[in-house]
Amino acid sequence: MAGNNAKPVLIAGGGIGGLAVALGLAQKGIRSILLEKASALGEIGAGIQLGPNAFHAFDYLGVGEAARNMAVYVDHLRLMDAMTAEEICHVDLGDAFRTRFGNPYAVVHRGDLHGVFLKACRDSELIELRVSSEVVSYDQDGTSVTARLASGDRVTGSLLIGADGLWSNVRKQVAGDGKPRVSGHTTYRSVIPTEQMPEDLRWNAATLWAGPKCHLVHYPLSGWKVFNLAITCHNDAPEPVAGKAVSKEEVMKGFAHIHQRAREIIHHGIDWKLWVLCDRDPIERWVDGRVVLLGDAAHPTLQYLAQGACQAMEDAVCLSHMLGSHRGDHESGLQKYRELRFPRTAKVQMLSRAIGEHIYHPSGEHARLRNAIMSAKSQEEWYGDLAWLYGGTGLKA
Repeated sequence: MAGNNAKPVLIAGGGIGGLAVALGLAQKGIRSILLEKASALGEIGAGIQLGPNAFHAFDYLGVGEAARNMAVYVDHLRLMDAMTAEEICHVDLGDAFRTRFGNPYAVVHRGDLHGVFLKACRDSELIELRVSSEVVSYDQDGTSVTARLASGDRVTGSLLIGADGLWSNVRKQVAGDGKPRVSGHTTYRSVIPTEQMPEDLRWNAATLWAGPKCHLVHYPLSGWKVFNLAITCHNDAPEPVAGKAVSKEEVMKGFAHIHQRAREIIHHGIDWKLWVLCDRDPIERWVDGRVVLLGDAAHPTLQYLAQGACQAMEDAVCLSHMLGSHRGDHESGLQKYRELRFPRTAKVQMLSRAIGEHIYHPSGEHARLRNAIMSAKSQEEWYGDLAWLYGGTGLKA
């Protein structure tokens, strides 16, 4: 970024990815202005799973200790058969797992994690946070890029990072590839006070109940005060919906066919809200001159690998590292970032779809085959299968 050192990097979007890349740039001594469309910086949603690769990113971004202090460390990833209520398999997340991957597996409240990043950004003199500042488009010349805001204001910087999520305005201009793909999968979210969770299911595990065209996920959150509950059915929902309140009766419709023990968990949920899941096919066009995409703006994925936030944080590590080490040559830095991140994030996108189909939602013979294959694996084999994902740092493919 020779000759442009005085100009800050602009970041569209104040979610986890946007805040993380602001922190990464600050570690390299690079100033940024973060432009968030909401009137306050915050994060909705409930639980989020963090593989060891997320902790690698926390450490790089300087928030390792704060993130570790608010996480809940689960003992297992547990897969249950929602038709028989029997365990299919589990992955032990204890000492052998931590030794293998150098970091733990944990669950956190999304708002708590966002708060860790927000505090670190507010503590940095190199990061300016602006709210009510939706980036709707951009202009650029050979020396700078100007973000146009919904308010009519303009902000000029050396680069623009589009971290503005699934419905990214920045992506519209970078890639011009239309709306996200509606998956037809509907997720219903709730939290259950721990004392209302069936006592025999208060497991210290990230638990998945897999059934025909549906599944349930639950795990403890916020110091064991509540259980996060996210349940999904493949009901061919045609339109994207986000955060719509819904009755328990409507929620139960997609789960009438599963075992009573699994259904009982749903009965304890309150204040249900629904989301219709969307993703996109992988594309390589992440860069347009001085503009680059990050996180869901670049590679929105279904939640079946529990990697959306983890991959956004890896992006933040990689992009800030490349911009720091290619100071004077933003073009090389952005291209190196894309070359390193595209194959990995594309694999996460495509595998997430496949896992939804072959592990989360199969029925009949398909489900029996899943059970036979997955129950036969040893812990060492599971660790081997997961090494490509959990060993990632953002700085290697």
